Amino acid sequence: MADIPEEHLTEELLDRLPASASIEQYLDEGLVSARTLTDYLFDRMEAHDLRRADVVRASGLNATVVYDIFSGKSRPGRDHAIMLAFGLKCTLRETQRLLRLAGVSELWCKQRRDAIIIWCIRNGFDRIATDDELYRMGETTLLPAD
Repeated sequence: MADIPEEHLTEELLDRLPASASIEQYLDEGLVSARTLTDYLFDRMEAHDLRRADVVRASGLNATVVYDIFSGKSRPGRDHAIMLAFGLKCTLRETQRLLRLAGVSELWCKQRRDAIIIWCIRNGFDRIATDDELYRMGETTLLPAD
């Protein structure tokens, strides 16, 4: 992948936006990202030295689903995006960015199920261990049980 410029924190951009004389001035600064979900997925895959087959295996998603998401043919729902994040070995920050780019809500620590997932990510759990923890706590697992 090409070198990706450092992304500014949202909080920093929220301070700069109202301080701009006009919206055009703000947009001309080049701070708004044009990054797509597929770009981000490939970037994370490369950064973590993974192949798509590794992502399929670790995420628990069907290979066709993963390939369609990577090719931009489809967008993942929230649970599939979370499962992809596990497959890509994403940190919490990377997971939140992936969720934003997928157009779904981020993990929110005030929601019980999300809090469990956040805790699992922070403690290095994989998708299977996270599903076990969700099940143990009486919450819906990421990969539905048959």
